Amino acid sequence: MVSSLRLPALTSLFSPSFTRRSTVSLRRRLHLRPPLAAGFSAQSAASSPTETEDRVDSKKSGRVEDRGSTDRVITPRSQDFNAWYLDVIANAELADYGPVRGTMVIRPYGYAMWEAIQDYLNVKFKETGHSNMYFPQFIPYSFIEKEASHVEGFSPELALVTIGGGKELEEKLVVRPTSETIVNHMFTQWIHSYRDLPLMINQWANVTRWEMRTKPFVRTLEFLWQEGHTAHATLEEAEKEALQMIDVYTKFAYEQAAIPVIAGRKSKVETFAGADKTYTIEAMMGDRKALQAGTSHNLGQNFSRAFGTQFTDENGLRQHVWQTSWAISTRFVGGIIMTHGDDTGLMLPPRIAPIQVVIVPIWKKVDEKTGVLDAASSVAETLKNAGLKVKLDDTDQRTPGWKFNFWEMKGVPLRIEIGPRDVSSASVVISRRDIPGKQGKVFGISMEPSILEAYVKDRLDEIQSSLLQRAISFRDRCSSDRSNGSCLLHGCILVSIALGSFNFLESFSEFFELNRIHMLLCTLDFFALISNASWTLCSNIVDVSSYEELKEAISLGKWARGPWSASDADELRIKEETGATIRCFPFEQPQGTKACLMTGKPADEVAIFAKSY
Repeated sequence: MVSSLRLPALTSLFSPSFTRRSTVSLRRRLHLRPPLAAGFSAQSAASSPTETEDRVDSKKSGRVEDRGSTDRVITPRSQDFNAWYLDVIANAELADYGPVRGTMVIRPYGYAMWEAIQDYLNVKFKETGHSNMYFPQFIPYSFIEKEASHVEGFSPELALVTIGGGKELEEKLVVRPTSETIVNHMFTQWIHSYRDLPLMINQWANVTRWEMRTKPFVRTLEFLWQEGHTAHATLEEAEKEALQMIDVYTKFAYEQAAIPVIAGRKSKVETFAGADKTYTIEAMMGDRKALQAGTSHNLGQNFSRAFGTQFTDENGLRQHVWQTSWAISTRFVGGIIMTHGDDTGLMLPPRIAPIQVVIVPIWKKVDEKTGVLDAASSVAETLKNAGLKVKLDDTDQRTPGWKFNFWEMKGVPLRIEIGPRDVSSASVVISRRDIPGKQGKVFGISMEPSILEAYVKDRLDEIQSSLLQRAISFRDRCSSDRSNGSCLLHGCILVSIALGSFNFLESFSEFFELNRIHMLLCTLDFFALISNASWTLCSNIVDVSSYEELKEAISLGKWARGPWSASDADELRIKEETGATIRCFPFEQPQGTKACLMTGKPADEVAIFAKSY
């Protein structure tokens, strides 16, 4: 059972009025001048009152909308995660709002991240036997109606075309929400014999879903994705394919995006409309909400029966094909932002970053400029020849300090500084984005091509690994925090504060202002430890054995993991009462049967519950 100990006095210590300094004063100000966009464009006034779009209130966030402003502000993550996210997208020039509510314009830097995702997945898709092709964007409404659960699941999100060429259409057209229906229409024309199977294709396309609440990259009316579709002779082949593709997504998340994900099966309630099974990868964002980052569906014969997609088997019998579909979208770009970013802005994994290394030449005197720029150009050429994505910022309209801030905000993994002294010593200074300040800066790295290339590649590999380990630690930080005693230490510090040692807090008011929530949770964890609680609050994934424990965990912003064998109605009740859903039944399951957290009946599986995007 969860400890019933409550600490109202400690909680009051962390109210905004207690600390000396306002959170506004703690914001990091980035002195960025044009051409950086000052903010998202104005929103169209013609939006429904029931439809909302996440946007930054410029007065609350401190952002200045004047494009001539010299002062740019990124709201601290701990203060307002949503405002921080939108500030980063605007300042890093990833995207802008379109004139239609819920749409966005993906700017070159943001699109380059999507291209990095495409480049990796395209190779993997072809290695696993898939070919790229393209299907029409407009789908006859009658196609959607053929599969009952499909039309029921997608009906609220459909965008319909009723007029074409100035005339009312005989049949409404659906703007593609997904392509299972039109794919099956074509598969019926291409598949005749078992020799035509398996048929495995992929398309890169845009889709439209009329979302009521939108957020750039995470949930928009129109977004970009890839969708794979396959047809097989047997159920076993289709199941193998669905699992293979969720494995491809899992490896991409870990190896390229440096995002740890939990792979598993969706509940019946959360299964894709028209699928027998849906597999998913779930990622924990910086605000501890879950992001469904990719899905793979075993469609069974649901669509093939609806469309008559059949083949003649080896015995001469007519059979319906077994199918899969699977997809990843530009939502993954939002996941990368929310997983790795900090108060400074983006922090990009090197394998996703549009620019892996930025070179900033530094000079004061005119006679130093040529030598510094020549050296910087030589270094840039060396690294480009090594296959790295390099930017030489040789503009002289900005100061080096401005450039440092700008490229840090853009999340570039490595910065190389070259000044007159470096030219004389044939060396460079290298700074890491993931380690702030002097700790991340190394002097005297040789410009000799083989040495420099090896050093830079090693550091990029270290950053890639560091970001993944940092994200794992955040999600599973219970073990890492206890190993160094930090939770116990934090608890002792706060207990001493509660007993009257307020001078210490005042001396470090800014530290506590930025960390008060984490410190409070660690204090609760400390009291849970000394009261022999069955689980503690320091982990962001909490094991629970009752509905009360689940509600407690969700109320604290945690993920809850517990045995589950209850009904769909019970699952919907949890969603209504807590806002959390079953994210998945993880593939990695504990052995043995336990009691369902809701009913007490035997449960063979544990499920993960969380609030999500």
